[in-house]
Amino acid sequence: MKELMFYTISLITILNPIAGAAIMLSLVKFSDIPEVAKKSSLTVFIASIATMFLGGEILRLFGINIPSIKAIGGVVLLLIAIHMIQGKEITSANSTKEEHDAAQEKEDIAIIPLAIPILFGPGVITTIIVLSHKAVTLQEKALLILAIFVSSLITYLTLLNANKISKFLGVNGIKIASRIMGLIIGAVAFLFLVGGIKTLWEVL
Repeated sequence: MKELMFYTISLITILNPIAGAAIMLSLVKFSDIPEVAKKSSLTVFIASIATMFLGGEILRLFGINIPSIKAIGGVVLLLIAIHMIQGKEITSANSTKEEHDAAQEKEDIAIIPLAIPILFGPGVITTIIVLSHKAVTLQEKALLILAIFVSSLITYLTLLNANKISKFLGVNGIKIASRIMGLIIGAVAFLFLVGGIKTLWEVL
């Protein structure tokens, strides 16, 4: 159960569905929220499963080893964590301002840019690749798949209830939640960074 909790908390905090929900509210009409929430969370789930099974293999084709990904992934996550802790504009953690502005002109923003890259960004990709490498046994792989499902479900429920959550938390509440998630991401980032550097050092 420890692995399941670690996998799920890591994925949820990096996905940051609360920030995603706030962004979604600025892009879609209230009546479109259920459909957008379903499409976005399903895209996150499919992309996560694909990354779990294919991400490591693709990296191997380019001669990139997992310790290197852990090290650079730790840096990427640390930057995201610092960004969130500082309480900067939530649109810029996983996407650029240009992508956000372009999304306002699109009729369907569920897959791009809401699911990718706002929710499923570089931090999530790195985390899943590292966690999938760590999950060696069949049971551990099953737990990771379950964690991906649970995090995607929580993302769906958060997006679906975006309006209620936004009213309940308010702007300050969302920023506080984002800062707390940033602290957790920072802790995960250091685990990845130190673990990656340690392994690379031992190899050298």
